[in-house]
Amino acid sequence: MNQNFPSSQPAVFIDRDGVLNIEAGYIHHVNDLHLIPGVANAVRRLNDLEIFSCLVSNQSGPARDYYPVSHVEALHQRLCQLLQAEAGAHLNALYYCPYLSPPEGGTNPEFSLWSTWRKPNTGMLVAAAWEHNLDLSQSFMVGDKATDVDMAHNAGCCGILVQTGFGRSVLSGAYQHHTQPDYIATDLAAAVAWICEQLGKL
Repeated sequence: MNQNFPSSQPAVFIDRDGVLNIEAGYIHHVNDLHLIPGVANAVRRLNDLEIFSCLVSNQSGPARDYYPVSHVEALHQRLCQLLQAEAGAHLNALYYCPYLSPPEGGTNPEFSLWSTWRKPNTGMLVAAAWEHNLDLSQSFMVGDKATDVDMAHNAGCCGILVQTGFGRSVLSGAYQHHTQPDYIATDLAAAVAWICEQLGKL
């Protein structure tokens, strides 16, 4: 890296459904998004330690023609409001992928395409790293799906699987496919505690 640039920083990338909010499938009503207990305080802990926290989420609802992109944005607005209200917590950035290829179920022509942003591809992490000067090799991805862990490893990040959402089903082999997380955490709060240990910020 050019020495004229400030040194890059580690980040904690966080999946949305099943990690931050309760897994509820495709959320058609904004008020049906509810935080998993303890996540607001976990994000606040990252904030207090000045660790960059970033949402990265596959959101194929627009590609499936279930609802418009504006609805995804409204869900994220509610998510951020709940984090703020519960613990004064905030996410430093939010990235999501509304695209889905036709063979996978994409029907809306505007969003039915192959995308490097869709997990387990690394596009969202690369974009975040580029825009916010993040060091992916020192960063962590927290998710409840095998594709979250796979994306982390594809980008050179540490992949953490939580047991909320689909996490337990991934571990049992009942959902997606087996993967090799670097750490298995009960929930986001436990994942953040472990991350703080790794970063020497206890």
